[in-house]
Amino acid sequence: VLLLAAVGLVPIALSYGLMPGSSIPVLLGFPVEGTNQTHVFRAIMGLYMANALFWLAAASKPELQRPALWVLFLFMSGLAVGRILSILIDGVPNGVLLFYLAAEIAFATLAAVSLKKVRGNRKW
Repeated sequence: VLLLAAVGLVPIALSYGLMPGSSIPVLLGFPVEGTNQTHVFRAIMGLYMANALFWLAAASKPELQRPALWVLFLFMSGLAVGRILSILIDGVPNGVLLFYLAAEIAFATLAAVSLKKVRGNRKW
């Protein structure tokens, strides 16, 4: 689960921050204008990449797997809740963003199921 989430998140991170002036208009349908907007998308890329690196590291280190699953659950759940709130308030976004929502719900669910399995193998 951690490996799949990391591999899936890296291209999204790069699409947001590597060249936001070129990628965001294609993916999301609006222009990225100026330093402030570019800055925000590159910061999002950094946040996504940091999480992906943590999940990659934890995939091969058993002592990090439980904390990484919690981070994965919270990261994906937070994104999904924010998107659902936006749908309720703002309306339905484009297909790319709906796909992201479905993936976030799926990964949050997989992380929760994995956490229950990990907890089942421990006494606490």
